[in-house]
Amino acid sequence: MHRYSQPFIFAMASCLACGSILHAQESGDTTPAISVFQKDQTDIAVDKGLAYLISKQRDDGAIIDKGIDTTMTALSIMAMASVGTQPVDETPEGRTMQKALAFVLKDDRIDDKGYFGNKDGSRMYGHGIITLMLTEMLGMGATSEQDQLIHDRCQKAIDVILSSQKEKKATHYRGGWRYNPNANDSDLSVSVWQLMALRSAKNDGLQVPGSAISDAVEYLKRSYASPLDANGLPDQKASGFCYEPHQNNPTFTMTAAGLLAMQVCGEYESPLVAGAADWLLAHPPKWNERFCSYGTYYYAQGMYQRGGEHAKTAEQLVQEMLLAKQSADGSWLAENGEERNHGAVYCTSMAVLSLSVKYHYLPIYQK
Repeated sequence: MHRYSQPFIFAMASCLACGSILHAQESGDTTPAISVFQKDQTDIAVDKGLAYLISKQRDDGAIIDKGIDTTMTALSIMAMASVGTQPVDETPEGRTMQKALAFVLKDDRIDDKGYFGNKDGSRMYGHGIITLMLTEMLGMGATSEQDQLIHDRCQKAIDVILSSQKEKKATHYRGGWRYNPNANDSDLSVSVWQLMALRSAKNDGLQVPGSAISDAVEYLKRSYASPLDANGLPDQKASGFCYEPHQNNPTFTMTAAGLLAMQVCGEYESPLVAGAADWLLAHPPKWNERFCSYGTYYYAQGMYQRGGEHAKTAEQLVQEMLLAKQSADGSWLAENGEERNHGAVYCTSMAVLSLSVKYHYLPIYQK
């Protein structure tokens, strides 16, 4: 059984869609009363973003404007799910999601081992993203047959991630992942997607040994910029995460990714989490920097998990930045060249996922 409470999600999503919510009257009358839900600028921006994604769906179900069709479709599905849309919904969003999910589940999207990264050329990056999406959608299929297919695809995809983690690697790379399943090194960017997928799958009750999660957390710790003492405490109060282990050049994107991944794995009280969150307060997202869309997605979710002033500051900054950068057609397109080359479906999905913090629908991002 998936972590979603489907009747609750369906009811709340329906209320948001129709613009009203139910509440109990304070007068003592237990009869529910209708209160108008006023959409704010963020709600409107998200609606426009989703409408753009819907407009980019091909006849075969893929949602794409450039390449890497399976992965971009998976990101689009996650964006829709992040605001409460389900494949069973009789809405444009629900029908788009159902068709997109059917595309990802097609037999030709994977190889015999359950690896998604070959067909669309996305390698382990795409495999982690697609697997995370499927684990989050487990129990949310449009039919029982589709649910079973999601389950089967999930476990095989998870087995690929587990097998890849066990490849022979130097000590400092152990517990992580790189571009290909048989890679003998690791980097934080690829690793975080695999770890998120494993964590989500474990929450689903799929076969994920605890050692896989703990080994990945140890890899994350080796990617922290500040040296750790014998007790695992960092020398610097505020520091960040690096692309590879034992480096001292933390970046916004990697620090945001590390912050979210550590908390998803239950490391809420880790001094590395506290240090990364504080470091991000001093290094907020900038639209023109490398991988801003990617980093902002992790930043928004990771700082929300941290809570308090970190969450409040991040939500305000993310909303101000993204609302100012949305195009008239509802899309976002990155300013930095690396992400701009991936197109508007990618950037729009990331923007919606970043803004969807306020809705708290996807289980993997809930506290």
